[in-house]
Amino acid sequence: MLQIAACATPPQQEAMPEAAPAPVVTPAPVPPPGPTKSAMRISIAAVGDMMLGTDYPENHLPDDDGDSFLAEVTPFLSSADITFGNLEGVLVDGGTPGKACSNPSACFLFRSPTRYAEHYRAAGFDILSLANNHARDFDEDGRTSSMVAIANAGMNHSGRVDDFASIARNDLRVAFLAYAVTKNSNLLLDYELAFETVARFADSHDIVVVSFHGGAEGVDATRIPFAEEEYYEEPRGDVVWFARGVVDAGADLVIGHGPHVVRGIERYKDRLIAYSLGNFATYYGISVAGIRGIAPILSVILDGNGAFIAGEIISTVQIRPAGPSIDAEQRALKLIRGLSIRDFGEPGVQFLPDGRLLPVARPPIKPHVLELGGQ
Repeated sequence: MLQIAACATPPQQEAMPEAAPAPVVTPAPVPPPGPTKSAMRISIAAVGDMMLGTDYPENHLPDDDGDSFLAEVTPFLSSADITFGNLEGVLVDGGTPGKACSNPSACFLFRSPTRYAEHYRAAGFDILSLANNHARDFDEDGRTSSMVAIANAGMNHSGRVDDFASIARNDLRVAFLAYAVTKNSNLLLDYELAFETVARFADSHDIVVVSFHGGAEGVDATRIPFAEEEYYEEPRGDVVWFARGVVDAGADLVIGHGPHVVRGIERYKDRLIAYSLGNFATYYGISVAGIRGIAPILSVILDGNGAFIAGEIISTVQIRPAGPSIDAEQRALKLIRGLSIRDFGEPGVQFLPDGRLLPVARPPIKPHVLELGGQ
């Protein structure tokens, strides 16, 4: 039997469409890593007491209304990233004194016009302390007026209870906390509260600067007693206990004023402490005779963690009626260097002849014990 095999033609398959090419995704450029905090730098200039003239109880304002009083030192003040000073007295137009003044010839009440805030700003100041015994010369209304005038001039302030400042510079947040021993101010004498407050700001800021108005006053007050101090029976604090305590709590720079003379400096835990910067610019009512008229512009460079990298003491002298002038004899440098060595032995700072300051090794510091009770 004949079998015929039929060849079946298989069905043609439809061609598959070509797959679309995968899109080319260009990765976003990765920004270069920023500098580590230890590589970051910020410069801070600081001075002590300032009061550019008073119109109470009589007019003792500069002849040119203060326009040139800070002219010679302005280049040094304005060159820092942040510049700080302590404002003695108030910025207020008129007003009622906060205390009686029975003897006008010995009346230590200081009132400058509110327009004088512009002099400080023009000289380079960014932050003024209102924590001192003259910030309330015209009661709290006077301090309020000072705060408003300072803010209107584009500056910051600290001093009244819970009044603190925060400044942003060089990608760093810097807090300024000003303390004093006087009523209604952030209180230096409440050590534990001060330490707690500093720790809180250290948690939210890269750098914390603490200033204080404390210690005894006068030409005999250049040495640090490492104990509670008084002035006319008024408690003025144990400034070493306070300063080292705020560093332990997180402060990175401590600036002292109040004795109206300079005191020594030390480097503690890689942080610089200046115990008094003296009278820097006081036109009338505060003596600038002898060592009272010798003061520094303290310029420091910190890294982003707050460690002291380097600094400089720019010596100034005030000979009335002129404002602070650069002192070719470098008397502030010589005074501070000598006091630092006498008070601390090896203060952890090298003082170079040209005024530069460098960190150097320091032996372990013997713990300081609070004289009156405490720890």
